[in-house]
Amino acid sequence: MAPVTHLTEHSLVQSGRSAAFATACVRGGLAAGLGAGALAVLVIVAWISSPFPDGGAGGALHLAAGLWLLAHGVDLVRTDTLGGVPAPLGIVPLLLAVLPVWLVFRTARSTLDPADEASPRPSPAGALGAVAGGYLLVAAVIVVYSESGPLPADLVTAGLWLPGVVLGAAGAGIWTALGRPLPGRAETAAALRGAGAGLAVLLAGGTVLAGTALVWRAGAVRASYEGIAGEWSGRVALALLLLALLPNAAVWGAAYGLGPGFALGTGALATPLGLSGDPAVPPFPLLAALPPEGRGGWPQWAAAAVPLVAAVVLGRSVGRSTGTGPARGTVLATLGAAGACGVAVALLAGAAGGPLGADRLRAFGPVWWQAGAAAVLWAAAVGLPAALTVRAWGRRVPRPKLPRPPKPPKVPKAQKPPKAQEAPGAQAAPEGTAVPDPRDPLGIGFDFSLDDDEGYEPYDYLPASWEKTPATTPAQATTSVPATTSPLAPEAEPPRPSEKAGAEGKTGGKAEGRTGEKAEGKQDAGEP
Repeated sequence: MAPVTHLTEHSLVQSGRSAAFATACVRGGLAAGLGAGALAVLVIVAWISSPFPDGGAGGALHLAAGLWLLAHGVDLVRTDTLGGVPAPLGIVPLLLAVLPVWLVFRTARSTLDPADEASPRPSPAGALGAVAGGYLLVAAVIVVYSESGPLPADLVTAGLWLPGVVLGAAGAGIWTALGRPLPGRAETAAALRGAGAGLAVLLAGGTVLAGTALVWRAGAVRASYEGIAGEWSGRVALALLLLALLPNAAVWGAAYGLGPGFALGTGALATPLGLSGDPAVPPFPLLAALPPEGRGGWPQWAAAAVPLVAAVVLGRSVGRSTGTGPARGTVLATLGAAGACGVAVALLAGAAGGPLGADRLRAFGPVWWQAGAAAVLWAAAVGLPAALTVRAWGRRVPRPKLPRPPKPPKVPKAQKPPKAQEAPGAQAAPEGTAVPDPRDPLGIGFDFSLDDDEGYEPYDYLPASWEKTPATTPAQATTSVPATTSPLAPEAEPPRPSEKAGAEGKTGGKAEGRTGEKAEGKQDAGEP
């Protein structure tokens, strides 16, 4: 009886990871095939459009294979030279290398970041090995195929540069899929950001220098272009080659601004100080824009502004990122950024230059270790003071601004009382005479200005029911307000009393006295 196999969760996970590993390996091989296929299509189209095709379709495919290997940093060997001596070709068109490097990067990133979260994924190390392994298997087939063509690959460089480029691109994709983790403290991230900022400014400055040189010597560049390209198909192919070499020109310009410059053959060097030696320059449009022979002037010396600005930008980035920490962290981050920038410049300089042939053309382009060392010196000498200055400026304590005292409110101007309207026909009073107050027609002389006072409270001199008030004191009763006579009524003489009236007055006076006494008695008794 056959034994029964039990499937456990561990075995299912292992089988799922094995399937994911195999899938990643296949995807790496597909990435290599896509890059080589795209380049082969481009070469075949150029071969078909050529009026004088040579070598057949097989030659075009061998040329495509050689260009694909050259894009990965592999040196090619030209066997069909005039002297019969094989000549190496090692200048990599950097724009041509963008497509295969991006394909490897994207494949490795998508391996650890699938669309379906439930599907099994390999480990980061397994994904790196699977993607790079599948890619390198296809690359090995292309290397073997190129050996039978006019541009075979150099096996030494194929064994060194090709795996290094593939592993570097795949590792960058894995690192991106994991969230870009950085070991160590925050100074590492600050150093990488500063190195990236400085490198970007340096390459942008190199592009400006190369473009300025091409425009400055546009006549020589045009003459060289028309001398090499014949028919329209040749002009198109040459234009595509120049486009692929434009990043190389930017790196050459950056190396020229850094100071070491670039070699133009064995014993010839172009620097801002001048062009020394006997350059061995083949006829090519980009090489027609080289500086003239002799000692350099202020246009050549102005190229030093490119690394100066790049170092300041590097220091500013590091100073802003490490402004809250100690000064020691800023110094270490700046030195780390300088080292990372130097390594990147050395790699780009090594890829942008290389041999163009045998003998004197073996050294052509920037020297990688000189360009990298110059980048480190510029970044350390200028970037470090800039970083410390930015850090000190960011940590300064601004003085508090004292609030301004509020302005006192404006006192409104006293409004003048409106003038009394004069009656029609009234004449103006002569000067020196008092004008009567219209509120006091009788001329009593009462002060009406008390009504204008805000704190004035009117007082009733006579109550509303004065007849019900209690009796006043005899002193208050005898005190009376003198009667005022109207100035308008004429004074009348009092009538003279006659004898009869006098008698009546006496009797009336007695009667009034009696009634007055009775009235006073009643008031004392409290009667009204």
